[in-house]
Amino acid sequence: MRILVLSLIFMSCQATASGPKLYIFDCGLINLESLEMFNLRDTESPVRQMFVPCYLIEHERGRLLFDGGLPKNIADSDGPVAIEGGSLSYDRWIVDQLDDIGLKPSDIDYATYSHLHFDHAGAANAFASSQVIMQRKEWDAAMASGGEFVDQALIDGLTESSISFIDGDYDVFGDGSVRLIFTPGHTPGHQLLMINLEKTGQILISGDLYHTRANRSLRRAPVFNVDPNQTYESMDRVESLLQETGATLWIEHDKELADSLKKAPNFYE
Repeated sequence: MRILVLSLIFMSCQATASGPKLYIFDCGLINLESLEMFNLRDTESPVRQMFVPCYLIEHERGRLLFDGGLPKNIADSDGPVAIEGGSLSYDRWIVDQLDDIGLKPSDIDYATYSHLHFDHAGAANAFASSQVIMQRKEWDAAMASGGEFVDQALIDGLTESSISFIDGDYDVFGDGSVRLIFTPGHTPGHQLLMINLEKTGQILISGDLYHTRANRSLRRAPVFNVDPNQTYESMDRVESLLQETGATLWIEHDKELADSLKKAPNFYE
């Protein structure tokens, strides 16, 4: 009888347990006049707009924010904000979008970023109360000198955060469903997100390993990457990983892809 009861409890837990859910938020748009900085001739790709996403993973062991989009001042502006070679636009701040699904920043248990460039860490300070998971090399480089695309004011609140420093790949929830894949080269501590969804399958979210489909098909590293050779090594590793796992690659900045995906409050599971 005891064995039967335990079996029924185990079967009940299996029935009620659910895999992670993935939400996609529109966290801005980058409008470009040229793709030269991405090591592409304008004739090699029609892309002139880059989507800027934020992602939320809901797991039975906690909520994880991956990437924080453009800064709040872009969302607060009356229109596109001019930058060298283009402009930035952002309709609604990620914190307001989370409120639409009944969540506050304090409800986010973990926060991590593909890297700390301003278009991926724009909301970092808003989630400083979350447990931050950070590649040590990324943090050290950003805090030491920043760099052309790092705005230290966007991440200075994290100095008061609880940070779990990692060096390499990391299994966020310990069950293999949500993993950070270390892919240095674009920045010293660049990382991708791999998530295994029960219905959708495995998805690998690219960060800035690839900015466009042409960067992938032509094997081009942007001219501003900190280490091009390391970038190509990371590309090789990711292509092998995709082949081994059968995962689908989502290029984060691919607006054509983004337009085809469902956004929050809808989700993937």
